Amino acid sequence: MIRTRVCDVFGIEVPILNAPMASAAGGELAAAVSAAGGLGFIGAMGHDAAWLRAQIRLVRERTDKPFGVGFISYRLPQVPELFQVAIDERVPAIAHSFADPAPYMAAAQAAGVKVIAQVQNVAGALEAARAGVNALVAQGAEAGGHTGFTSVLSLVPDVVAAVTPLPVIAAGGIASGETLAAAFMLGAEGAWLGTAFLASPESLYSENKKRRILEISAADTVLTRVFDLAKGEPWPDHIAGRAARNTFVDRWHGREDQIRADRRDAAAELAVAVSGDDVAGAPVWAGTGVGEVVDRASASDVVRRIAARAESVMRERTHALLARVADDRS
Repeated sequence: MIRTRVCDVFGIEVPILNAPMASAAGGELAAAVSAAGGLGFIGAMGHDAAWLRAQIRLVRERTDKPFGVGFISYRLPQVPELFQVAIDERVPAIAHSFADPAPYMAAAQAAGVKVIAQVQNVAGALEAARAGVNALVAQGAEAGGHTGFTSVLSLVPDVVAAVTPLPVIAAGGIASGETLAAAFMLGAEGAWLGTAFLASPESLYSENKKRRILEISAADTVLTRVFDLAKGEPWPDHIAGRAARNTFVDRWHGREDQIRADRRDAAAELAVAVSGDDVAGAPVWAGTGVGEVVDRASASDVVRRIAARAESVMRERTHALLARVADDRS
């Protein structure tokens, strides 16, 4: 069994975490991931305090294993109230994304809550390390949903080198045993998976979105700002969103300046698609690992399958490569 410092820090058996996706990660998904030995996360954003408290308690009804709550902490007014719910409930772990976690650290540490910060560059990693987080997630551009522009292949080693000995968790395009093994070779001590769980029965994704996830591959995803611009959401310049390509993307991607100048048409078109759950127009957030999602396996099975395959890959391929090196030297 693969065991790293991430397991030791968070009291888990497998160094796999589910991303706290606001549109997909509720209590059922978090409970299933944690029950399989990983660290399950509830995505708090887009919901109210009552919903979050109910989801936390649902997890505790399903498993006694550690779990967490994740926040998009970038200038969103509901974050303090939702964060306080997580503190009051004394969840084992909290994750912050897209913001300096420093303002939230004292309360978390006083409550004995472990803190993870997700970052998209080395500057963000150093900032979070100074704040005193317990682990970092280095999120590459391959990730689904909101992410940065640097490849996980480049970002993870850079972050590891910058914040050693703080444990680093890789995110972006990891949805198989092979990609998990690759993350370990980059220096990561765990992986934060999102897309891998989107078609699972525990996911909050709608049936239309789950079908779309099962239909597409990496080539069908695009990193774009058009959805955020149409909704008027003020994300930083170094952040965009990776989603399945659809008619809305085809119409507006490359015409961002037009949306900025007058977003009425794009906003109206998007609102109709979202209200009708029309995946031809609404965002279906998905990373480049989406082609590995080929069935509706439970989240627990996904954790076990990916972890077992990663262990097998590392044993077999590392042995074969080192054996070849030895042969070449003899």
